[in-house]
Amino acid sequence: MAQVHKTQAKLALHLGAMAREARARAGLTQEEAAERIGVATEVYGRLERGNMLPSLPTLMRLCRALAVDANPLLGFSSSTPPAWLSLEIPGEDEPPAVRRLLRTVRKLKPRQLAALSNVASALLPSPGARVPRKTKHAS
Repeated sequence: MAQVHKTQAKLALHLGAMAREARARAGLTQEEAAERIGVATEVYGRLERGNMLPSLPTLMRLCRALAVDANPLLGFSSSTPPAWLSLEIPGEDEPPAVRRLLRTVRKLKPRQLAALSNVASALLPSPGARVPRKTKHAS
């Protein structure tokens, strides 16, 4: 099975659980729900188990068949963000100096970026090279 992005996996689990609840409220079996949506029973089962995300047209048919709004299925029914939506800010755990450098690097032209990449590579120690220890010097 292909690796799924963790946000997509969380969304798939949430959507599956909500679809299962809506199907149960509608008094349908998985087979009946799948027939109304126009998918194979096995596909619908995978959707409820959180093993897949439906396409947008399938999601729309799912909402119609189960008489449910898409917002609860996607977790957008409250004022707080849904549990599947992790609002991770890229680089928030990096030091401020690294974030400033990245902002500057993003402004570089391709040629400048290539030159900076070469300089950065030259600054790194070669594999297997010993890193000199700092020694105390007498003043």
